[in-house]
Amino acid sequence: MKKIKINPSTLRLRVDGEQGRTIKNFGFYIIILVFVFCIYNLTGCASFKETVKGIAGVSTKALEEGRKDAIKKTFNYDYFTTYTKTLDILKDIGAYIYTQNVKKYMIAIYVSEKDTTPVGIFFKEIDAIHTQIEVSSPSLSAKGLVSVKLFSALEKDLPQK
Repeated sequence: MKKIKINPSTLRLRVDGEQGRTIKNFGFYIIILVFVFCIYNLTGCASFKETVKGIAGVSTKALEEGRKDAIKKTFNYDYFTTYTKTLDILKDIGAYIYTQNVKKYMIAIYVSEKDTTPVGIFFKEIDAIHTQIEVSSPSLSAKGLVSVKLFSALEKDLPQK
């Protein structure tokens, strides 16, 4: 079995019986590694994950930030019923669901498989039989289109008194 020896003064890797090889710019690689480590720790894990999601095209950050300008409507359904009916309606209208999370009270969609304008649908449980839906998007037309289709379909399903 061959032994690997590292000589720190010359930065040479030496395997028994072979001539050593010098690692060029070894200090440069250490500086880059330390820099990446510091950036990762300063920005935190959550923003790193959000950056990766943004690069992949599945980030919901812009949708969450746009909630203040969301189109809102309250329905006479409990949260779970509202959530499941919304999923069914979105599939019926041809929306592409790219993120859904029951615990986070949200669904993120693209208007269709061809139109990748993001739209966020957020749920707010008012009480046991009332749930508010918020439709958020950076695009006013996408937000309007999805909210009209979704809200009208949910209203059709409301039990008549």
